[in-house]
Amino acid sequence: MLDAYYYNRTCPQAEKIILETVQNASMHDTKVPARILRMFFHDCFIRGCDASILLDSAPGNKAEKDGPPNVSVRSFYVIDDAKAKLEMACQNTVSCADIIAVAARDVVAMSGGPYWNVLKGRKDGRVSKANDTVNLPAPIFNVTQLIQSFAKRGLGVKDMVALSGGHTLGLSHCSSFEARLHNFSLTHDIDPSMNNKFAEKLRKKCPKPNKDQGAGEFLDSTSSTFDNVYYKQLMQGKGVLGSDQALFGDSRTRWIVKLFAKDQGLFFREFAASMVKLGNVGVVENGEVRNKCRVVN
Repeated sequence: MLDAYYYNRTCPQAEKIILETVQNASMHDTKVPARILRMFFHDCFIRGCDASILLDSAPGNKAEKDGPPNVSVRSFYVIDDAKAKLEMACQNTVSCADIIAVAARDVVAMSGGPYWNVLKGRKDGRVSKANDTVNLPAPIFNVTQLIQSFAKRGLGVKDMVALSGGHTLGLSHCSSFEARLHNFSLTHDIDPSMNNKFAEKLRKKCPKPNKDQGAGEFLDSTSSTFDNVYYKQLMQGKGVLGSDQALFGDSRTRWIVKLFAKDQGLFFREFAASMVKLGNVGVVENGEVRNKCRVVN
């Protein structure tokens, strides 16, 4: 069983070491918080929260981090740094999976979002396959597909809408949403659920053909602050990803979007509760504690 006080005896300074590492990295690179939060989602969604996303590819095995949806997940070095410091402080004790879970909470709290007690005691998995990344929810998913994807991980509709609010941090590249901007359907060039002025702005950033691989759009207008602006933008037709805007277009989820847009405190409480639930997905309790997060022992 996972436990909030798992390392109290064996490595009492574990959370402090992780927090300081994450703070330091975020001061040097403002993209770190969004990337660490995404890393946690992408890790837990594949084989459960077992740090399989951190394993490097090896001859004969292409690992998760090299699967198409994960090529843009970055900042693995932050977890490596924290792990190296933890190995000096308390050897063979803190799993890479727990480091990701604690770091994800820390980046949310640092960015103005809620704080919660992270349950710890995960072990690290030994298997990582790029092909498994096809199971991540795609930016073009509709609400039915999103609900099914989250349900497979024991997460309900409210969890799905709350965790989607993690998109309050960070940027999406044009490739994830340009299908909404050009030749959307036989009858519409632009996705009709998108605010017209917003669509024009995005079309300028993501022309066709797009030569700039780094081009994209922040997922909400306060992209370095964890807040409920993401939901307010969905209500205005300014969701960047199709899967985001779909949450306001479907009666099963629209009411939750409206609640979170109106009450940031409610969103924070639900997000924290859903992050704890997500952190329990597929937990390995009989695996290993890796010495280095990139390779199995």
